Amino acid sequence: GMPLAQAVAILQKHCRIIKNVQVLYSEQSPLSHDLILNLTQDGIKLLFDAFNQRLKVIEVYDLTKVKLKYCGVHFNSQAIAPTIEQIDQSFGATHPGVYNSAEQLFHLNFRGLSFSFQLDSWTETPKYEPNFAHGLASLQIPHGATVKRMYIYNGNSLQDTKAPLMPLSCFLGNVYAENVDVLRDGTGPSGLRLRLLTAGCGPGVLADAKMRVFERCVYFGDSCQDVLSTLGSPHKVFYKSEDKMKIHSPSPHKQVPSKCNDYFFNYFTLGVDILFDANTHKVKKFVLHTNYPGHYNFNIYHRCEFKIPLVIKRDSADSQTETCTTYSKWDSIQDLLGHPVEKPVVLHR
Repeated sequence: GMPLAQAVAILQKHCRIIKNVQVLYSEQSPLSHDLILNLTQDGIKLLFDAFNQRLKVIEVYDLTKVKLKYCGVHFNSQAIAPTIEQIDQSFGATHPGVYNSAEQLFHLNFRGLSFSFQLDSWTETPKYEPNFAHGLASLQIPHGATVKRMYIYNGNSLQDTKAPLMPLSCFLGNVYAENVDVLRDGTGPSGLRLRLLTAGCGPGVLADAKMRVFERCVYFGDSCQDVLSTLGSPHKVFYKSEDKMKIHSPSPHKQVPSKCNDYFFNYFTLGVDILFDANTHKVKKFVLHTNYPGHYNFNIYHRCEFKIPLVIKRDSADSQTETCTTYSKWDSIQDLLGHPVEKPVVLHR
């Protein structure tokens, strides 16, 4: 349930101990495969859900590089090999495992925990009676077979597991956006409605705290003070440098240099930037971040789960409303809004 950005921050903080971390993702279809942090020197993979970018599975794929305990007792260390007998002794299997003939792996599953045993060197596949639920005693498996991989997850099944909601211990005083809706009036977009999450404040320890859910709205034309009272202080304030897009204006040479610059309120955990006019100090633009891997700003912002209603007018029909979301593809957006007159500006950094 921990957000990706928080996990990366922890790994960066301990960079002298945890080294060589790889970020693995699909460049062509980033939503089809989990986003993975591979701790190569520790033999551990952290698998994050491709959509909500929260921790879903912890995979230990090289048990020789780690020491593991259960209830304070080692079941894997330099002196103790994670054999099938050791796992049975430590965890007490109560039902037979599952043999995958394609992978030649034997899976022993518990709630939130699975062990995989390699079978490629065995002379014959394990045999057991499916209806004979006496745990490992019903299996004909050679003694001394060791664990190849271990998986930690939420729920009863590794195949069906989903990333849980973010635990209260991960809020750390921050406010997160569950979703963001773009509001419209008769003239067009008017502002944002944010459904926000935070750990409830109250007496007692963290275990007694509860998640608070509330909504806030921010509109174009709101003052700086309005936004501060609605969303709280931003994580950062960024002042724009000279606007490089002025060169595209009709008479760039006639424009008088501005003595002050527009500025952004950066809300990293909301995945939102709010731009204020330098002269009026009122909202004039919202930036919603999708946080796809490979982007220049990846992992600076949390993913903003936004919905933008688009009123589409057809030639021979009444106007209808379509929705653009965080996961909409550029092709579908062009189908709704039409192709741009000019090619997009490609930003290289």
